[in-house]
Amino acid sequence: MSDLLYSETEDDLRAAVRALLADRAGSQTVLDRIESPDPYPPGLWDALAGGIGAAGLLVPEKLGGQGASHREAAVVLEELGRAVTPTPYLTSAVVATTTLLALGAEQGPAADLLRALANAERVAVLAVPFSTAPDGRPAGTGSHGSAGPAVPATPVPAVPDAVAADVFLVPRADGLYAVDASDAVVTPLSSLDLTRPLATVDPDGAAGTRLADAGAAREAVRRGLLAGAGLLASEQLGLAEWCLEETVRHTRERHQFNRPVGSFQALKHRMAQLWLELVGARAVARAAADALAIGAGDAALTVAVAQAYCSKVAVRAAEECVQLHGGIGMTWEHPAHLALKRAKSDAIGLGSAGRHQDAVASLADLPAPA
Repeated sequence: MSDLLYSETEDDLRAAVRALLADRAGSQTVLDRIESPDPYPPGLWDALAGGIGAAGLLVPEKLGGQGASHREAAVVLEELGRAVTPTPYLTSAVVATTTLLALGAEQGPAADLLRALANAERVAVLAVPFSTAPDGRPAGTGSHGSAGPAVPATPVPAVPDAVAADVFLVPRADGLYAVDASDAVVTPLSSLDLTRPLATVDPDGAAGTRLADAGAAREAVRRGLLAGAGLLASEQLGLAEWCLEETVRHTRERHQFNRPVGSFQALKHRMAQLWLELVGARAVARAAADALAIGAGDAALTVAVAQAYCSKVAVRAAEECVQLHGGIGMTWEHPAHLALKRAKSDAIGLGSAGRHQDAVASLADLPAPA
């Protein structure tokens, strides 16, 4: 059995990412930019992806990456979740990168694109709706048992971080294509989570570069979405941890009847229950990251369990954070609303909790009662 505790290397990586985010993407910086057309803090991606080398964590050294694993990438996402950071890390450094890695190419366009992603020279986004589950089908389009990923209709709605992309990975009936963002039509959408903007992407007018045939493309997209769903659990974990820590801090400082409100038994019970749920969330999120890192045979099942659990914990933690902050929690002056919106958005991202529960039933051969 793998050791799911954080290694010294992972702790060092966490410290570096947290310090960078505190300097470049503090809560006030994010709040000041969320209503602008470009919510991404200036210079953050270059520092995170290139300076720290986070963009290349999943890429082998022979392709210019760090040769690390999903465990290290999960630590980065925990910190990005804590700060609700606007950055295309999940979409580019995890989903798109894993999709390209699954093609197994060491030479050619796919390998060249991987090198560019690892060196933070380009940002790639898989052109599928954010709600698309690892089986490749968006919400409401069938069950986990459906045969293979579906080719998304065009234009593709609700593509996350499309406005930050330099290149789109576009699944088509005859394979996977790399389409330059300047050759596609990108239409920004109004989204609940302003820190992860959505857009409609229409790549039909661009020929693009063919990276793989249909069979290889289906498997590559599945693996990319599976990695994204597994590591999204770590983002949800980090978000929930911040919500609890911020709530405990606030209830210690806020006084009523000459006592800290955190000393009231009813609030103590609510925060204690949330802490217990966070312990479980950390366990399943780490298990999912480790299963992806070692290529475990039950990785799909472990990811489905993590998503089914962590989605609900993140939403609950964010809702408690807003409510237990009282009046200030209901305003846009406090970052609690950013956490709630990210939690709600993540809850349907890469498959809803219900979709992943269906996957657990299917993968564990535990069909729901008729």
